[in-house]
Amino acid sequence: MKQRLAILGSTGSIGVNTLDVVARHADRFEVVALTGATQVDAMLAQCERFCPRIAVMASAPHAQQLAEKIKQKRLLTQVESGASAIESIAGSTDVDAVMAAIVGAAGLAPCLAAARAGKRLLLANKEALVVGGEVFLRAVREGGATLLPIDSEHSAIFQSLPEDAATWGERVDKILLTSSGGPFRTRDLATLRDATPEQACAHPNFAMGRKISVDSATMMNKALEVIEAGYLFGMPPERIEVVIHPQQIIHSMVQFRDASVMAQLGTPDMRVPIAYGLSWPERIESGTPRLDFNTLAAMTFEVPDPQRFPGLQLAWDALRAPPGTCAVLNAANEVAVAAFLERAIRFDQIHAVNLMTLECVQPHAPDGLEALLHLDARARAAAREVVHGLAL
Repeated sequence: MKQRLAILGSTGSIGVNTLDVVARHADRFEVVALTGATQVDAMLAQCERFCPRIAVMASAPHAQQLAEKIKQKRLLTQVESGASAIESIAGSTDVDAVMAAIVGAAGLAPCLAAARAGKRLLLANKEALVVGGEVFLRAVREGGATLLPIDSEHSAIFQSLPEDAATWGERVDKILLTSSGGPFRTRDLATLRDATPEQACAHPNFAMGRKISVDSATMMNKALEVIEAGYLFGMPPERIEVVIHPQQIIHSMVQFRDASVMAQLGTPDMRVPIAYGLSWPERIESGTPRLDFNTLAAMTFEVPDPQRFPGLQLAWDALRAPPGTCAVLNAANEVAVAAFLERAIRFDQIHAVNLMTLECVQPHAPDGLEALLHLDARARAAAREVVHGLAL
């Protein structure tokens, strides 16, 4: 039987790459549901090609536009709108697997719904773990869900770890997350304060969304990945390290107690971890070019510069802080990045917003989705106040 798949965030880069892999294996997968935010024409094209039973747009006006176009094309796809519809899809009995690729804290509720419903949950939304923390992991355990990481770094670690998760603590010395270093890895430190959104979004290896591109420039994406790795693999902060690897051929590594290192290598292409998540424990064709060792250039490694990337250390600080601190950090960073993209603050002030928000918001351990969302709202309000005080 075909695996029935829902793709949350199908018009984003992860969603598009997921559909590319799925299209290569029409005998294995059926696209049941797609969700998007505002890209009506892109969603329409996906509906024409994959014929999902349902398509959901985040807002009612965009859903109405899509519905009119769907009717004109005489497609059978049902159109709905809103967060509750997305959450309903994630937990639907008509769905076997959920690709969770909605960016930011907005993806938390549908991830929880999929976890509680015991789905095969392909997690590309790192915020579900960063914000959800133990609340999300508890839902995975209690729902009997299968949690598979899609971030290239976490997929690489998952592929490099022993199959028996119960032995990770005694066999693994540390996890090493690799990073490209982003567009400002070699830029003069004195000029970073004047970096523009366009420069920050010019990633050297990938074409990504604006928010994650800025996070790559500050290395806050890696800070969030450190937090995610701590939750995913049950590793204490002191056993997680970050190393800059500009070529991004090694996607991450695991060092074991006997000093041996297992690494996952490949062409920098998100279709590899997506294909692995879709087919695990098997492997299927991803459409990615093979790595050619005959032409491969030298691979280099660097220690992250704390002056260039001051936000990176916040990951370890947040993991050691009271529960809920990671959610505060994520909310502050989303507000800060949005303000930078709107040219309300300078690039170097993103870290200032994150740090000042952490200092003024003292979390209480959240016990469920409502508490998490309340904490997220508090942190965003505090971050906006900080931005207002710093505004150019």
